[in-house]
Formats: sequence, structure tokens, C-alpha cells
Amino acid sequence: MEGGCTCRNVRYRLNGRPMIVHACHCTWCQRETGTVHALNAMYEAERVEHIAAEPEIVDTPSASGKGQKIARCPRCKVAVWSNYPGAGPAVRFVRVGTMDDPSWCPPDVHIFTSSKQPWVMFPPGAKVFAEYYDRREVWPVEAQERWRVLRERMKKT
Repeated sequence: MEGGCTCRNVRYRLNGRPMIVHACHCTWCQRETGTVHALNAMYEAERVEHIAAEPEIVDTPSASGKGQKIARCPRCKVAVWSNYPGAGPAVRFVRVGTMDDPSWCPPDVHIFTSSKQPWVMFPPGAKVFAEYYDRREVWPVEAQERWRVLRERMKKT
């Protein structure tokens, strides 16, 4: 899978499938995206290969008070991924809408739905959580193993 910004200055290649795809309905994501939810595919940073210009990293506030870093194209300013304090630079939350074919990454889970817009409806069988969830109960086994390996690596740095 490949993707990038609107002007094609920043381009990336994703190696493999994401660990999980979140549709986040929190009010911060609504404000930052200008729509009803953010749709982020969670990848280890080394699985996001830069194939064109480097994005600029913009520090922004967040509801947690810890902020987040948003990677934006220095030309067109489109956000291509975010890093959150919990995982830092080791994990990239790739904006699914910046993929060349976003249909490859439908949401696995809807989170922070307690603040969703009242007219947003979920398909039958969707995994929906008022706030967050327990990763061990939601993630596939392969994704949990990738997360475990990543966490071990992060402890060593």
C-alpha cells in the first residue's frame, strides 16, 4: 500500500497490514480532522517507508494534555500520520484517507463513541467502545505479538 499528501510531495509505502485501524470519535479528532472521526491505521514506524520528501512534524495539544506530533506535508500541509505520547515515535497512526486506496483499511474498531455525533450510525457487528478498550480482548493474535515485540524494543532504548 502506498499513499501521501495531496500535492504528492510526501509519499510513503506501508509494509504489511496495520496492527489495528481505529475510527476515533473523540471531540479532539473531530476538530483536528474537520469531520466526524479520525481514521488511523496503526503501524510500527519501520513499516512506514518514506519514498519522497520528509514531512514536517507539528506539535499539537491533545485532550490528555500530553500533546501529539502530526506529520504534515511542508507544502500542502496535509496530515499523513500522527505519533501519540503513549508509543512515541515508534508507532505511526497513518491517516487512512491519505492512502492511494483507503478501501484496504476499513475500521476494525470505533473508539470514544461517547462523544460521537448523534447521527453517526454503526454497521451491524461493528466493534464499538464508549471510550477505549482492552487490547488483549480486541486485537488479533498476530497484532498483539507485533505490539509485544515493539514494546520490548522500546524498553531497550
